[in-house]
Amino acid sequence: MESIRIAILDMYNNAPNEGMRCIRQLVARGAEENGVLFHVDTFNVRAEDALPGLDYDIYVSSGGPGSPLASDELWEVRYFQFIDSLLAHNQTSEQKKHLLLICHSFQLVSRHLGVGTISRRKSTSFGVLPVHLTPAGVAEPVLQGLPEPFYVVDSRDYQLADVNLERIEELGAEILCLEKERPHVPLARAVMAIRFTPEVFGTQFHPEADGEGMLRYMLTDERKQQVVTAYGEAKYHEMVSLLANPDTIEYTESVIVPTFLRRAVAQISQLATA
Repeated sequence: MESIRIAILDMYNNAPNEGMRCIRQLVARGAEENGVLFHVDTFNVRAEDALPGLDYDIYVSSGGPGSPLASDELWEVRYFQFIDSLLAHNQTSEQKKHLLLICHSFQLVSRHLGVGTISRRKSTSFGVLPVHLTPAGVAEPVLQGLPEPFYVVDSRDYQLADVNLERIEELGAEILCLEKERPHVPLARAVMAIRFTPEVFGTQFHPEADGEGMLRYMLTDERKQQVVTAYGEAKYHEMVSLLANPDTIEYTESVIVPTFLRRAVAQISQLATA
């Protein structure tokens, strides 16, 4: 079988981040685990207005900083054209394109498809936080093996919380998990993952985050000072403790993206040998 072509859509707009390192690390690991050759190209969507065509098999669209609300930026118009073309391709072609949407990308596509309202949070959601599976999430293959609840790296100034259930049903989409319950807060719970189509899966958290790398990053003096200043000493120590626990972020990292890649590779390989 020829190599599988993967496009990574870098949505960080040249901002410093850990996400791209984590994505590349998981893609490299995925090639090894699946015993296939991955040809990987990266497209700097926001900073360079660079977008892939439909000549790739798997697409990973990253998180990123800033607002996911409507703008008149050229890259946004072209990004949504790409999303529409991929969805249209999958409706008519036997050889499907697989797409993973992470955080900022998830919010953009949720807004574009009209599955709910994206709005600014009253305060930033930041840290290592529990996420709860819905019944659809329990049955979702990409989430198989995760406990209830499972822990994620969350970093959101904006969120998808008020969903349009009619539109969800119309698309055949499924809500897979929700943020932690906050009985004392009279606000809708954010939707943390959606199966948009059989080939398109998205999370509002960072499934690529690696516990070991994040812990190393959090233990640097600079990052510690930033977190303590913004969120307090207790929040910092809670994050470090959770990151050091192999059953939290490290476990989530070992399940979601690897399973997404494994399932995509299996479907692509099956058609290639049919």
